[in-house]
Amino acid sequence: MAFAPAPVADWAVRPAIPDGWITRAREVAAVLALDAAERDRVGTAPHTEIQLLKDAGLVTILGDRSRGGGGQTWSTALRVCREVSKADGSIGQLLGYHYLWAWAVRFFGTADQIDRYEELYVRSNLFFGGAINPRDKDVRVTENGDELHLNGRKAFASGSAVSDLTCLLGTFSDGRPVFLIVDSKTPGLVYNDDWDNMGQRQTESGSVTISDLVVPRSAVLGAADNSLAATVFYSSLSLVTLQLIMTNLYQGIAEGAMEAAAEYTRTITRPWPYGGDDKESATEEWYILEAYGDFRSKLWATAALIDQVNDELSGLLHAARESVTLPQRGEVAVRISAAKQRIIKDGLEITTRIFDVMGARSTASRHGYDRFWRNLRTHSLHDPVAYKQREVGRYQLLGELPQPSFYT
Repeated sequence: MAFAPAPVADWAVRPAIPDGWITRAREVAAVLALDAAERDRVGTAPHTEIQLLKDAGLVTILGDRSRGGGGQTWSTALRVCREVSKADGSIGQLLGYHYLWAWAVRFFGTADQIDRYEELYVRSNLFFGGAINPRDKDVRVTENGDELHLNGRKAFASGSAVSDLTCLLGTFSDGRPVFLIVDSKTPGLVYNDDWDNMGQRQTESGSVTISDLVVPRSAVLGAADNSLAATVFYSSLSLVTLQLIMTNLYQGIAEGAMEAAAEYTRTITRPWPYGGDDKESATEEWYILEAYGDFRSKLWATAALIDQVNDELSGLLHAARESVTLPQRGEVAVRISAAKQRIIKDGLEITTRIFDVMGARSTASRHGYDRFWRNLRTHSLHDPVAYKQREVGRYQLLGELPQPSFYT
């Protein structure tokens, strides 16, 4: 079942500057907001919503203009992800993950692979999903001449079932990782439709079974020799990029919760008549004003920090791959950890406290305001926030920078 209406007619004209793309993202968010609560309840696959992103040009925002892309930086792409997440955390997550996997060829590929895959996805307006989940080395890769045979299962495959291309992580028998890009509709991928979590219900994040998937060696990103050794620190930016996508997602969800609650408070919430200080409107209630002041202050503060690290990481991602150093990578990683742990704490508080300032009637299921907390709570469990705090603590006390790992 599809809910979202058709995009606006003038989306065929692509914005030329970053502010134009932010405005475009807000237009997309306005469309998604119309039925976000209903789609959250139903939890259907977001085919219509992915097409909406494509029609708006958001899918190719990082692509070269010469190929028909938006020609924008990662700083703008992350802001776009945040704006979409205000209306719909699921679609914001899928868009952010798409940006990451579309950039995977730059993280891990050769110059020829970068040219080939970016020409393909930008020209054809293709959407990426991913079946990575590095904790489980559960996709076995065997060699057979110029072909690779893959078998196994990935517990999470966010967006792959509604995507055109899937980034897939497998492992050779000797433990070497294999990162490749495959057609999401290939018969060797079976999506199990088993995502049944309380939040992020439209992300299609269930498991995928890989059964006798045969791919050419050319699908593997990277070089057979050691020619890409100088780009190893750039490649490790893939992990911190994912963490910053999550951070912008959480900021968007929290801001969306505050904005939705504020509209409800302005139009529906009634003042409390038994406090000895009667007001004519809920917007005059001191405790409501105090709460929104607290929400806004916290989200301005987290946005300022996140915008700063967005710009820092964007500068590294658009630099020459050989120029990125381990200290540069560590400095941006620790700031991302700081931003992430801060918005998780503040976001969970805000998405809970909005009910205090809306009132009892706001808990009616038809409103779906609980989806903001459910979405943030679900996704923020991706990796323990305590470890992000520890990274920042080690930096402050010992001057140690986070070292590359699958979650740092």
